[in-house]
Amino acid sequence: MIIVSISDQALYHRRKSGVWYAYPISTAALGAGNRRGSFKTPLGKHRIADKIGAGMPLMTAYCARQPLHIYDPATDDPKRDWILTRIIRLAGCETGKNRRGPVDTYARYIYIHGTHAEQQVGIPASHGCIRMKNADILELFAHSRIGESVLMRA
Repeated sequence: MIIVSISDQALYHRRKSGVWYAYPISTAALGAGNRRGSFKTPLGKHRIADKIGAGMPLMTAYCARQPLHIYDPATDDPKRDWILTRIIRLAGCETGKNRRGPVDTYARYIYIHGTHAEQQVGIPASHGCIRMKNADILELFAHSRIGESVLMRA
């Protein structure tokens, strides 16, 4: 089980061993919200729908869930919201809250992913996704599974 706490700017993961791990994260700069186009982090019960990037190098940059290149801070635009290293795509489980229609988390392309802006991890700064440090997303990716529960709370 994964718990995303917006107020703590932390992600908690209980592994199969029963041990909880905590990671600093960055959720949406605009706060919590489930509506498409809100640029907010959705709330409620979710599940891991897809895991993308297994075996790719650290700092792989993605566009439309496809690998582009290795992120290079010297040449890549630092103002872009880069999706790096791994992607854990989320799907809502609560119809009308975060599933189907204008609140569908999966259709909003809400991910847990690595970021080039690691200095912002710990403060709300994303466009709705959950950003993690690249080493942390590698670890979470390795120890999470498709279908695993993800609870997003304020």
